[in-house]
Amino acid sequence: MKAGLKLWSNNADTYLEEARRLFQMGACSYLELYVVPGTLNYLDAWKGLDIPFTIHCPHSVHGFNLANPELESHNKEVFKEVRLYADSLNADYIVIHGGLRDSTNEQDMAMETARQLKNLSDSRAVIENKPYLAIPHPMFEGKVCVGYNKKELSEIISVAECGFCLDIVHAVCAANSFKIDYFEYIKDLMTLKPTMFHMSGADNPATVYDSHLHLKEDRIGLKKIAALLSDDAKVSLETKKSSKTSLDDFVEDEKFFNELKQ
Repeated sequence: MKAGLKLWSNNADTYLEEARRLFQMGACSYLELYVVPGTLNYLDAWKGLDIPFTIHCPHSVHGFNLANPELESHNKEVFKEVRLYADSLNADYIVIHGGLRDSTNEQDMAMETARQLKNLSDSRAVIENKPYLAIPHPMFEGKVCVGYNKKELSEIISVAECGFCLDIVHAVCAANSFKIDYFEYIKDLMTLKPTMFHMSGADNPATVYDSHLHLKEDRIGLKKIAALLSDDAKVSLETKKSSKTSLDDFVEDEKFFNELKQ
């Protein structure tokens, strides 16, 4: 499996040289860069890295929500920056969240996501599965995510003609929200033939919220789950950063990651 380092575009001031160091020492195979809106001033710095890139589109925290028809024009403007990053860095994929719904008509919201995603017209797009419940934050209170189950994801993939990014802990959270065995839930999502994966640790096997913990904090059985992945699977490690200057904690996560297939 190929481990990817996840950073944000505005991390160029702090982690850029660390990313270069990790890639040169073989601790990561690529960099997944989350594009924070309004950070094109950092693009040239990232272009200076001789590293393969995957791009992550902004999500609801930064006002990008494909499930909301009123935000379509705004979403398109935000995606212009995302596309510029992807083009300039020769990115292979653009990971995109389905958005948040505040309507009881789940089908309509999922189809709105599919419609807007299709209209973005980018063959690099991959839809990421989400937990059922949005993160516990006042601005998202009571909101439900789009793309938490196989039915919605398969419809979005079909309409938008996009790929699929399977986030392992997101799948665990969604399954737990419905009291479903999360290992079987993940196995079912694997039939959608994921293009890539996101992985992190979770210290509570009954969690319904993602927390991006280090892999060593795993209590959900990542080794069993990793056995479902092919040897050449592309896996971004979405683990927290304990230092503002060093990425040595990622090196530890990558060591744990490499042991999963042994």
